[in-house]
Amino acid sequence: MMKRVSATNGVLGLLCLMYFITYLDRVNLATAGTVMMADLGMSKTEFGLMLSAFAYPYAIFQVIGGSVGDRFGARRTLMVCGLIWAAATVLTGFVGGLVSLFLARVLLGFGEGATFPTATRAMQNWTAPGKRGFAQGITHAFARFGNAVAPPIVAFLIYHFGWRVSFYVLGGVSFVWVIVWYAYFRDDPSEHARITQAELDTLPPPRKVGAKQTVPWGALTRRMLPVSITYFCYGWTLWLFLGWLPTFFKESYGLDLKNSALFASGVFFAGVVGDTVGGLLSDAIGHRTGNVKLARLTVIVIGFLGAAASLTGVFFTKDLTLVALLLSSGFFFAELVIGPIWSVPMDIAPKYAGTASGLMNTGSALAAIVSPIVFGFIVDKTGSWTLPFIGSIGLCLLGAALAFTMHPEREFVDPPETAARGVAGVPAGE
Repeated sequence: MMKRVSATNGVLGLLCLMYFITYLDRVNLATAGTVMMADLGMSKTEFGLMLSAFAYPYAIFQVIGGSVGDRFGARRTLMVCGLIWAAATVLTGFVGGLVSLFLARVLLGFGEGATFPTATRAMQNWTAPGKRGFAQGITHAFARFGNAVAPPIVAFLIYHFGWRVSFYVLGGVSFVWVIVWYAYFRDDPSEHARITQAELDTLPPPRKVGAKQTVPWGALTRRMLPVSITYFCYGWTLWLFLGWLPTFFKESYGLDLKNSALFASGVFFAGVVGDTVGGLLSDAIGHRTGNVKLARLTVIVIGFLGAAASLTGVFFTKDLTLVALLLSSGFFFAELVIGPIWSVPMDIAPKYAGTASGLMNTGSALAAIVSPIVFGFIVDKTGSWTLPFIGSIGLCLLGAALAFTMHPEREFVDPPETAARGVAGVPAGE
């Protein structure tokens, strides 16, 4: 007889599925890029602009969406977000030129902008403090799994049905997730029909949906700024990989669509392992030492330095297999960063987990705007597909140094004026 899935694991599973689907929907364009560039008459620089179009509203709605998630709860916020990103994915299949494609990608960024900060708000209520690294690591591992399977899935759909159908199918999958999420999830774990008292005893007190909250924007932004800048350093490499990797293998080594997709998938699968290992390792160090700073920074610094070393090797060989292994190693190490760094907003500002994680993820969103365009521009101007990796190496080294400025061991304290408003009758947090 099959063991019943606990409510906490059920919620975590739905969040994993959301991360998986959102990355299918945001990186499908990278795999379809070669066909779409030919069909719609785009240069590589123009295609880089299309890739970055997603990131403009994505960056804007990190903080706004995180605050909305804190205010109205993850159940309603993610339902609305899901409906928007699903519609945007389907609409991408109907585009007829650069303008309509740009607008569809903007709508996708609008829909997905609040998802990860709001998911962090859900995890704040549904995850035991000692398992935050694992929860963030495993959800992002599913995001990378979406990266890994998107190229072969999209390539298969393009080969048999055309690139437009690939967007219709993936958009339909998103609509199904929205229905299941709204039916299953509850913002307060105690209101879930299948929650047990044993599970509730491990969870922190939830913040009630609709509770008034005065966010100390200035103080919180300053507190999270080092985390945001560090995450920008990671995001630069992430978006370079997400936007250009399939095209890199196809154009640089003359592979067909199927083989370039397979090589890209291999690199992304290394990220799946990196996300999982990074979260588990961070939690293990925390359990063993009781030192949250050591638990987070050790893994983050190793990740950045390992990524820089691996990408440096790309400049010393032209062998396809070796380059693929070096890129896989670089992506593995970069993804070690994810579990611990997404736990940092929960460590620093548990009352404002959605808003704080939105501030952090703004760093990656800004990198998503610039990185794909810079990559395409450099390739157009120089013809070199490896030269853009220099920027990633430098930013990984910078990220390793900046990690020491984050201080996850110091919990954010409301400034006196915010605390005073709470005492006066307007709750400042919980």
